[in-house]
Amino acid sequence: MVDINQYMQGLGQQARQASRVISAAGSGNKNAALLAIAQRIQAARETLMAANAEDMAAAHASGLEPALLDRLELTPARIDSMLEGIEQVAALADPVGALTDLTARPSGIQVGKMRVPLGVIGIIYESRPNVTVEAASLCLKSGNAAILRGGSEALRSNRAIARCICEGLVDAKLPATAVQVVETSDRAAVGELITMPDYVDVIVPRGGKGLIERISQDARVPVIKHLDGNCHVYVDTDADLDMALSIAVNAKTQRYGTCNTAESLLVASAVAANFLPRLAAALHAHQVELRVCEQSKLLITQADNTVPLVDATDSDWYEEYLAPILAIKVVDGLDQAIEHINHYSSQHSETIVTDHYQRAMDFIRQVDSSSVMVNASTRFADGFEYGLGAEIGISTDKIHARGPVGLEGLTSQKFVVLGSGQIRT
Repeated sequence: MVDINQYMQGLGQQARQASRVISAAGSGNKNAALLAIAQRIQAARETLMAANAEDMAAAHASGLEPALLDRLELTPARIDSMLEGIEQVAALADPVGALTDLTARPSGIQVGKMRVPLGVIGIIYESRPNVTVEAASLCLKSGNAAILRGGSEALRSNRAIARCICEGLVDAKLPATAVQVVETSDRAAVGELITMPDYVDVIVPRGGKGLIERISQDARVPVIKHLDGNCHVYVDTDADLDMALSIAVNAKTQRYGTCNTAESLLVASAVAANFLPRLAAALHAHQVELRVCEQSKLLITQADNTVPLVDATDSDWYEEYLAPILAIKVVDGLDQAIEHINHYSSQHSETIVTDHYQRAMDFIRQVDSSSVMVNASTRFADGFEYGLGAEIGISTDKIHARGPVGLEGLTSQKFVVLGSGQIRT
């Protein structure tokens, strides 16, 4: 029987040692490792698909819910996306070592800031095996070592991917222990990982609200997190309604099981009668369940009483469905929309559809979320679409990293002082 404490302590010690090598590695060496990992993954496609098929079969047999099954599945297209993500990260500028804000002081010294790795990053996630690659590539490029703990349902997939990563690191003459995948499904491993401040500098959880709440409560190291993704689309009085329809449908239906999928739609009362029946018909075609306020229900049924509707309750405004369900509410206008979002939102991603410049700017300034958008789908709220490469997660925290966490979010800054013999008098 594996001693979990001893096993995790061993991973931590190896990660700390590897982090010193990785933090000192040059951009060329780190990029070479990333491209070598991509080559290993490309060569192992069939092995990865076979391992994932075993995980999928076991997940189906255990009754894993559809949203998590979707996250678990590795398709050829998703492997392509993994490879593209690695290549994107390799092409990004290396933030490590950048010296900024250099100013001369009256004493003659120069004071600036240098960007540095965080050290060892522990990442805990559910289902998605592609996160193993995304997390590894971002941690490596930003000069960090990583300990990755995926969900038990993806254990075979993650082991197969981990072998590719380790082989790629060795190909580039970097320590294989720079990225380590926890190879036990024992939940006690998570408890150990989040309470090892001697070896782990930051924890990044990616998964359900319950997992993240537990980690946030029990961790003895800093946590970069978001609890859930209750994202909103607001259709303003001055919205182009064709554009609004396209954005709202895409934000809800492009993928259901992601944290940047729209879960609530707010519509200004001035355009609700024209917009809501069209939206209801479009979403009904996608078999999306509509949970509606009283006014929304009236406007939709007057136009078409064949669209099934469910009366919304107050709890629906808080909900992250991760499913083909959308909550809809008619609001008086911008102020009420902002008030609703700031009260019910999880501070993830919100968008306004409007042609009115000032209301767009007011929305951007006043909505207290990590990503705020104008005339664009909430589904863009990830690192890949923001030009950050694959992201390690979304942060709704207000300290250090906020929004999609890419390379810069996995570094911090230290002060650097340059002198020429100055002494303080």
